Amino acid sequence: MKTHEMKIAGLTRYLPVCPVNEHLDIAGFVILGDVEITIACAAELLKKCPDFDFIVTAEAKGIPLAYEMARQSGKPYLVCRKGAKLYMTDPVSITVRSITTARIQTLFLDSTEGERIRGKRVLVLDDVISTGESLKAIEALINQFDANIVGRAAILAEGDAAKRDDIIFLEPLPLFFK
Repeated sequence: MKTHEMKIAGLTRYLPVCPVNEHLDIAGFVILGDVEITIACAAELLKKCPDFDFIVTAEAKGIPLAYEMARQSGKPYLVCRKGAKLYMTDPVSITVRSITTARIQTLFLDSTEGERIRGKRVLVLDDVISTGESLKAIEALINQFDANIVGRAAILAEGDAAKRDDIIFLEPLPLFFK
């Protein structure tokens, strides 16, 4: 399998190059199970992020990063879930399409958790920002609770996302056009 070598937070990783369609390949970055990169990236992102009260991320690959940033900063985090759970009180939802997911997804946030962020400074977090659709969906959910979004952060910014000036990231991630 073809790989793409990257230095991220001082660590070297070899990302598998995966086909999206006949014209585009992406380098797959998977934080799940990589404790070393999770700890290092959390520390580096915290140095770059503005002060916040809560971290909000989407299920699933953002969870280890959100947890580690919460652990290092002492600030709480919330997860927008990909399915409504029985324990949720009056969940709010929004649909999103991501470049790495073949189908439209729905994200849910428990209203009780949403009330915790009302009027608070929120850092929206993901592992990789590409099209920005996941960020928009998370923001739409938390805006229903009048949270103050103070930053949007990710480990990697893929393709044109690396040109954005409204996101915080550690490294650009190239796209591979055929």
